[in-house]
Amino acid sequence: MVVTTAFGYRELLEIARVPTGKKIDLRKDFDPGFSPPGWDKETANQRLEEGVQALAEWQDKLYADDRYAVLIVLQALDAAGKDGTIKHVMSGVNPQGVNVTSFKAPSSEELSHDYLWRIIRALPERGHIGIFNRSYYEEVLVTRVHPELLEKQNLPPNIDRARIWKQRYEEINNLEKYLVDNGIIVLKFFLNVSKEEQRKRFMERLTLAEKNWKFSAADIRERGFWDQYIDAYEDLFNHTSTPWAPWYIIPADVKWGTRLAVAAIIYNTLADLGVDYPEVSEEAKRELRLARLELEDEADAPPQQNEKPKKNRKKG
Repeated sequence: MVVTTAFGYRELLEIARVPTGKKIDLRKDFDPGFSPPGWDKETANQRLEEGVQALAEWQDKLYADDRYAVLIVLQALDAAGKDGTIKHVMSGVNPQGVNVTSFKAPSSEELSHDYLWRIIRALPERGHIGIFNRSYYEEVLVTRVHPELLEKQNLPPNIDRARIWKQRYEEINNLEKYLVDNGIIVLKFFLNVSKEEQRKRFMERLTLAEKNWKFSAADIRERGFWDQYIDAYEDLFNHTSTPWAPWYIIPADVKWGTRLAVAAIIYNTLADLGVDYPEVSEEAKRELRLARLELEDEADAPPQQNEKPKKNRKKG
């Protein structure tokens, strides 16, 4: 799905991708309310519907090709629309080929291992798409904003607490390089919602009975750390947007624009892989022809002696 509105896919990449080796200012360089010229809700929803169908075809080829997997990392502050993006963008794909993993606070078992252990276990197999709703990046976000959480991880005494975040950036970069080198394509999206839009969405959850279940008092507590989270995100973007696994910062104040942008990047990434249905060997083709002839002969053959012809029964 190449975006066919006036504002195209290449322009989208230019404004969304975090450049490698160049520091960004998240507050100044990326507008959460940005809406590309030529985009509108009706057109975007139509393009998204077309894109979902096309994405399903590429997923089928990805599965048949069986050489690559795609890992989609979704990060955002609360109420940015991660769940809605997953629901709308992946609505047409085969659920057998997609696995969504939501990473909450680590369990006691997970805390007994290194911080990447639970991530490795959830990686997608070849031919599949894996979606991380939050991810290993929580270990340089939540634990950075709330450093007391590190105490629960039973870290060895030789770890330098003064540079632990840079150490983890390096470890994450190395992990992602390893994954990409082994055919797991890493797509990383940050849904960039503004503080005012988050407030409106929280109010909606508090006001509408059917959305009350989405609200948690913890959301308000974490909102109090807004600036610290923005600083932490900005730092990780500057350290972990790499040529092999760049970050895409997607404006999230306009939901239909968010969904179309994410779908376009996923679709074009699959298209660029060049995956296709595998070629069938000549020997396999001969077997297919023989099987087809056998089935055709079976359909044309008269009933066997022990088979009675079926009679039409009259009703009544």
